[in-house]
Amino acid sequence: MSGARALKDRMFGVFSNDIGIDLGTANTLVHVKGRGVVINEPSIVAVNQKTGQVVAVGAQAKEMLGRTPAHITAVQPVVDGVISDFEITSEMLSYLITKAQAGRSKLLGPRVVVGVPSGITSVEVRAVRDAAKAAGAREVHVVEEPMAAAIGIELPVHAPQGSMVVDIGGGTTDIGVISLGGLVTSRNVKIAGDRFNADIISYIRNESKMLIGEKTAEEVKIAIASILRTGERLEYVARGRDLVTGLPREILVTDEDIRNAIGHSVDELVEAIKEVLETAPPEILADIMQQGIHLAGGGALIRGLPEFLVAALGVPVHVANDPLTAVVRGTGIILENLEAYNEALVKNDDELVPTE
Repeated sequence: MSGARALKDRMFGVFSNDIGIDLGTANTLVHVKGRGVVINEPSIVAVNQKTGQVVAVGAQAKEMLGRTPAHITAVQPVVDGVISDFEITSEMLSYLITKAQAGRSKLLGPRVVVGVPSGITSVEVRAVRDAAKAAGAREVHVVEEPMAAAIGIELPVHAPQGSMVVDIGGGTTDIGVISLGGLVTSRNVKIAGDRFNADIISYIRNESKMLIGEKTAEEVKIAIASILRTGERLEYVARGRDLVTGLPREILVTDEDIRNAIGHSVDELVEAIKEVLETAPPEILADIMQQGIHLAGGGALIRGLPEFLVAALGVPVHVANDPLTAVVRGTGIILENLEAYNEALVKNDDELVPTE
């Protein structure tokens, strides 16, 4: 049976592309079989409210954030890792799939593997499948992001050995313990990049009486966020609106300010990781003590976070190579051998319910 499936896949491969997608709240990445990661664009779509037409997608739409006239809105169709606007998500996926296949279009629609947060509902999974099919996919497979990240950073997911992945994305952080090709225990929490940005906006508003936008908060975080004190003082000039006068203003923000802003959220993230560790079987905990915790996603790049987690958890912590692309690399590896990773995929409802 597996040989017949492999032969069928090779035959279809001649007529269609294989595409892996990391459908994130902040960014969507696309992997094309044989070419690697070809697209990394913000998950933002600009829509003309008068006509209902999509004006821009991805990087172009992000440039419009906070700068659009009243009739054009820049929206994030994926919120906290799940689809909030089906139509716009389909438009975004259609744009990305078409762009990924530019110059390489084939007779059949592509076969697609999509990474989604762990623990999302069957309704949300169906929305992802339907959006990808509406965007032109011939066949859609769904994988939970901790599993995809583990595969992407080449952990021994099929071995009788526990591996732990913490994927800190834009909207959510996925914490998963993996063994024998499946998730042993996992948790999805809404403490991630967007939450840190909101913390920075709130802190600057309260402490300096100045309002900054989300884009500025993101820039501040990337430039100077540091969980632990270092010998070097990091600074960034943030510009926004003075809440007292209503006029433009700029202030100097330091790494100490950012530590104060995001500290409570980082503490909540540590507690969530502890809770997952507490529910893992003792044998797997022994494996994690030896192998350590693997960080993926953009949040893994925050200065001092690995060292902070080591001190808080007493477990080695490793940052994956190129953590931003770990999930989408995993979807690409799955596409190379769907049969081998079949157990790692989220099943369709009709695969779970026997038919008469």
